[in-house]
Amino acid sequence: MATIAAPGRPARILLAPMEGLLDHSLRDAITQVGGIDHCVSEFIRITDQLLPPRVFTRIVPELFNAGRTAAGTPVHAQLLGSDPTCLAENAAVLAGLGPAGIDLNFGCPAKVVNRHRGGAVLLDEPELVHQIVAAVRRAVPATLPVSAKMRLGNRDESRMIDCAQAIADGGASELVVHARTKLHGYRPPAYWEHIAAIRECVAIPVVANGEIWNVADAQRCLQVTGCDALMLGRGIVADPGLALALRSPQGAPGWAVIEPLLWRYWRRVAGHVVPRHRSGRLKQWLNMLRRRFPEAQMAYDAVRTVNEPAAFEAQLFGSTAALLDQAILQRVVGQVTVGVEVQVREHLAAPASHAAHADLQALGDLAH
Repeated sequence: MATIAAPGRPARILLAPMEGLLDHSLRDAITQVGGIDHCVSEFIRITDQLLPPRVFTRIVPELFNAGRTAAGTPVHAQLLGSDPTCLAENAAVLAGLGPAGIDLNFGCPAKVVNRHRGGAVLLDEPELVHQIVAAVRRAVPATLPVSAKMRLGNRDESRMIDCAQAIADGGASELVVHARTKLHGYRPPAYWEHIAAIRECVAIPVVANGEIWNVADAQRCLQVTGCDALMLGRGIVADPGLALALRSPQGAPGWAVIEPLLWRYWRRVAGHVVPRHRSGRLKQWLNMLRRRFPEAQMAYDAVRTVNEPAAFEAQLFGSTAALLDQAILQRVVGQVTVGVEVQVREHLAAPASHAAHADLQALGDLAH
């Protein structure tokens, strides 16, 4: 049964991929907060060969967990390429690994990808876009969702309707539209009105994406596009509670909920990122978080010039690492124990307000 949204609130919220930042480690952290219906992985590049299963599981390790994050959020694995036959063959292998869905990338604006005929450059060729979607749809079980993401075009919007219809006619179950062309990159504004035009021309659900940083942006986007679903990218990286804020009048959780997730993310990054790049990953996230949280600005300033992993960890987390582990993992009657609550508040130097208390209680709901 379809979800019916309250006025001004999305029926569904998707988590976007962000190459080099929003990977499986950050998906894990953000979905711990809640409010996300499903995630899309960063793209798996398909060229001219059949990839072994280990390539898919390296980029989407949630395949080892029935295609879900630790929080239970479904993950759709994204493929990028231009050869319909090769994409279809690889999609069949991927389908056997158990993703929650398969997504096709027609939106990546990266020059290195576009030079090799992948991503947004394919929006100049709606016939090829149709062939790719149709081939992948035929290659995987009918019960497995096949979706696609596109931009408004490569250099301009002249073929956006053709491409959207090609995706729908090819058998996609859903279309995410980023409201800019490749040439626009990520420069504001997002042209949401074009998503409204696309939605009127296709019979499949359309999800709006682009320049949604807060609740007010989301509400305007829903109104302009007429969509009932949103995909969040940079906005939810900057405010991991944004999806919850869109669903609940109580608003987003505060820093007391977010800080333990920094440690959770750091631990996961240490497991798959080479030492010289680990601190950079967390700095990227802190850099985004400081748009929303003054505490993130303080943390970022404290580690901005620190790169060696052990020194970085000591500077950012100090002796509280074990405490943060406890705050994440310990669950006592649905909330953090009083002792941990007091210590976390002291560490965060948060005001002992009702809001801070509510945030700390929410840690118990994240502790799994």
